[in-house]
Amino acid sequence: MPIWEFLQKYSSVLMHGTWVTCLQFLLAALVAVFIALVMGIGKLSANPLLRGVCVVYIELFRGTSLLVQLYWIFFVLPLFGITLPNFTAGFISVGLNYGAYGAELVRGAIQAVPRGQWEAATALSMSPFARMRRILLPQAIAIMLPPWGNLLIELLKGTALVSLISVTDLMFQAKQINASTYLSAQAFGTALIIYYLFARVLITPSMRWAEHAVARRLGRS
Repeated sequence: MPIWEFLQKYSSVLMHGTWVTCLQFLLAALVAVFIALVMGIGKLSANPLLRGVCVVYIELFRGTSLLVQLYWIFFVLPLFGITLPNFTAGFISVGLNYGAYGAELVRGAIQAVPRGQWEAATALSMSPFARMRRILLPQAIAIMLPPWGNLLIELLKGTALVSLISVTDLMFQAKQINASTYLSAQAFGTALIIYYLFARVLITPSMRWAEHAVARRLGRS
């Protein structure tokens, strides 16, 4: 089947899958950013208990497979009385996994802030919270944004796994089309192009814009 006929016949299905993938990406990104900030800052805490909890979380989620984590959250948690819809289990699993990687980016960026900034904030008798919010974190954001762009692209690709728990995302729809028509090249080729455009046309320019915006703001201040 020519590609134009394929797209004409299955465009609505693929658009629905693309929309679900967009939602999965956005929600998982929000979870990942929140987890990264909490765990990344917590890992620098002077409290050994808090620091230990953050270290355990980061090592556990970085050291095990996203697929296994996805299956645990969707299939195993119900055994303990926690049942999540497949859509919710999907973006939470992806967000928790990539949030652990993001936590290391946050920690590294904060520690990369020049030591003189730490000392200046201490000399001004700032509380740890004020020092982090007003001095360290704004500068750390400028440092961490470039690697966060790469991490968000990886997160987008990770959302393809949610099709394995029957979330009707782009990959799920491509597999369904392939199973019923055996048009593998058209189905997965179209999915490949959509993922590529999502990453290179939406995520990459957005992160570059954010980098320039933060740089301008720091320059003005």
